[in-house]
Amino acid sequence: MNLSFDYGIIGRRIKGAREKKGLTQEKLAEELDVSNAYISKIERGKTPISLDRLSDICHVLEESTEYILNGSDNTSEDYLRNEIILMLEGCSAEKVKLISQVIKPIIEFRGK
Repeated sequence: MNLSFDYGIIGRRIKGAREKKGLTQEKLAEELDVSNAYISKIERGKTPISLDRLSDICHVLEESTEYILNGSDNTSEDYLRNEIILMLEGCSAEKVKLISQVIKPIIEFRGK
């Protein structure tokens, strides 16, 4: 089985968890004994992350690896909304407009 991950989304989840915890990139890097540049690359999805390193990050951030990898262990009703917001962050204005055109009829249909 070949697993592939969207490191951009994983990085944004890590960044969100870090910010929620009130840590700077520098402080997280210090806790993990890595460079600030490495944390920055992870958060921007510019470098793959090993499962061991992900486990270390999750321990420091007090977040589950399941959430960081796939966003699915969050019991909050808003986790899917947050996932959509994370996906939209990297999109161009044209893509956001196209996505809006796709979901608008779905939302309007839901109300009928």
